Amino acid sequence: MGEPAQRRLIRKLDLERFLARVKPNPAPNVKLEQYTLSESAAATMLYLAAYTYGDVIGKRILDLGCGTGRLALGAAYLGADSVVGVDIDTVSVSVAVENAASVGFEEGVSWVAGDIEVIAGRFDTVLQNPPFGVQKRAADRRFLEKALESASAVYSLHNHPLSDKQLLSRLRAGGGQPLRVEPSPFIVHFIEALGGRVEAVYALHLTIPRMFEFHTKAKHEIVIDLYVIKK
Repeated sequence: MGEPAQRRLIRKLDLERFLARVKPNPAPNVKLEQYTLSESAAATMLYLAAYTYGDVIGKRILDLGCGTGRLALGAAYLGADSVVGVDIDTVSVSVAVENAASVGFEEGVSWVAGDIEVIAGRFDTVLQNPPFGVQKRAADRRFLEKALESASAVYSLHNHPLSDKQLLSRLRAGGGQPLRVEPSPFIVHFIEALGGRVEAVYALHLTIPRMFEFHTKAKHEIVIDLYVIKK
């Protein structure tokens, strides 16, 4: 189960089952906005990057803010040539190392404990689930800047700008299938100023379990947007 895909088509259900084996952070930090990306949302993001746009299989992947390695290891499972994950939280990186060993991807995947700025060099593709800027305003902008500096293809998750109950209902009814939506004009302007362009935006359904003391519900459902960016 831990062996690389080697360019064969992986079923999305199998990818989700693989991602479910990647353990989350046991002590998430609210200031770092360490919300675990669900298996379904992560699989959808990876599936689009790999099979719709051809930016994973055989590629050099960088996961900025990798957490415990869900996107990084998912990319390795789909057949990435090499993967680097970086996160400022040492606990997350320690768990990522353990996860890599448990799913059989100790080779070909490297981990860096540090700020995203420590990463140098070029990659083919960046996958990232950056802070949405809820705790620290504009936190996601640093990630976009670094991503476009590092690769020509970027897959970046961002908070949907509106509370759209109708869109959330459509996503629920679609059984996890993404929906094409219009991009945020602000994000488009920001990306274009960095020399990039927004190729597409997909709305995804994300369920966040109760993780912190201020959460009043057992789970919280939101819409997040996956930006497909090219440079």
